Amino acid sequence: MTDRQRSTGHDVQVRPIRAVTLDVNGTLIHPPRLFDIYTEVLARHGIEVNPKELEPVVRLVWEELECSVRFGEDRFAAHPEGARGWWGRFADRVCEHLGVDRPSRFAKAELFDRFARAEAWEIYPEVTEVLDQLAAEGIRLAVVSNWDERLPELLEDLGLAAGFEAIVYSAAVGAEKPHPAIFQRALDLLGEPPSQALHVGDRRRQDLEGALALGMQALHLDRHAGQGDLQDLTGLLDLELSQLGRI
Repeated sequence: MTDRQRSTGHDVQVRPIRAVTLDVNGTLIHPPRLFDIYTEVLARHGIEVNPKELEPVVRLVWEELECSVRFGEDRFAAHPEGARGWWGRFADRVCEHLGVDRPSRFAKAELFDRFARAEAWEIYPEVTEVLDQLAAEGIRLAVVSNWDERLPELLEDLGLAAGFEAIVYSAAVGAEKPHPAIFQRALDLLGEPPSQALHVGDRRRQDLEGALALGMQALHLDRHAGQGDLQDLTGLLDLELSQLGRI
């Protein structure tokens, strides 16, 4: 058994790869100032929070609300007020856990708009080079992400959109990873079968299990603990890009 089989718990067979789909947050980009932005915006609207308390609460609320999402459902489409309403509820819950007043609709609108801007995000250092080399090798690229309607414009502003033939996000599909529908939408747009596609992402359940269930190959990216198949995307360049199934 190879190291890859041990780390993912599934067998991989030799199949040439023609397409690679990638997750976004934690894979291509990350929000390095997330907690600073929350603190700044809330303070501007009269809500003082302790930045040291904010990080664990944001993570707690994310897990809390994520657990309420039913399989096959998109959290943004399911909310009566769409993505703005869902993120507004997120901000409400953060403030409730911190024991401060709920933010006004103006504060919630500002938070929503701030994270739609490129300035709130940072591209991981190796991403552009890796995407360029994959494309040069003839690999077709698409995004598959649990995200709302801000994603296409955000990737455009970050200079990443042009590198992808398809940008597929859950709010447009009406289903979140790991549901196979969102992966299938990307493959339909690329015109490639699951057996010749690879998905890369940082969430084992959402990214690996969802892609494998459809018959794709999958690699787990773990930038922090080093417990995945890849520690960063440069690992893709160490592979035979036309025969990733040899791993």
